Amino acid sequence: MTTARAPGVRATARLLGPALLAAALAGATATACDRAPRHTDTAPPTAPEAAASTAATAPEELCTQIIARWSRAMLDSDTYGDYQSMGLSNGQYDILRAVLDAARTAKRQQGAAAAEKLIDREARQGCADRYRSGDPGKGPWR
Repeated sequence: MTTARAPGVRATARLLGPALLAAALAGATATACDRAPRHTDTAPPTAPEAAASTAATAPEELCTQIIARWSRAMLDSDTYGDYQSMGLSNGQYDILRAVLDAARTAKRQQGAAAAEKLIDREARQGCADRYRSGDPGKGPWR
């Protein structure tokens, strides 16, 4: 009596392996997606809200804000920090040092209120000059 020989386990695994792997990955992905948080209890934002949330702040405005913030934080200190840890480019750091030097002089000569006004004015002017052309420089450290 002769019997037909069934394909070997290795041959079957070789044929089914990729299919089983794909099915397992698809199941894992579906499970992960099912666990993702869903916010069905809130209404989608209205058009004005969506537009306001996606509006970008101009680079010169961001520059002004960060220069003024760090200038105020460092006004009473006699040192400068690491510009990279402050989130500044080299060019922005140059603006910070100029603003801070002028603010320290103004504070000594005219008081803290004068230094505060100078920080706002000089940070805005320095950043406006830097971003006037829209591109402050070509290199990553600019």
